[in-house]
Amino acid sequence: MAGKKALSLTIKDTQTLLSAYMPMLERGGLFVPTKERYTLGQEIFLLLTLPGESERLPVTGHVVWMSPPGVGGRRIPGVGIHFGNDDQAVRDRIESLLAGKLNSDSPTYTL
Repeated sequence: MAGKKALSLTIKDTQTLLSAYMPMLERGGLFVPTKERYTLGQEIFLLLTLPGESERLPVTGHVVWMSPPGVGGRRIPGVGIHFGNDDQAVRDRIESLLAGKLNSDSPTYTL
């Protein structure tokens, strides 16, 4: 399996956050647009900046979803990262920002 990689993601608004967030995962997760190739299960270190914040939140997770470069339809290339056990505070912050919107039928980057 490939080694740990680092990514940075700044999400500018709550609609984009809603499209990227993966609440169906046990510990939550995010879709991160990237053209780099990853493998399922690969560990990723992510520096995440949420809408309206300047703090970069460190997240360590594993790849659970891939949309490779050249993916068809309206999909964009990237990976879905399942948050690690130590990232509950990040999940809580995301879900606070998305309060009342998580059960909407808005399109997402994954499902």
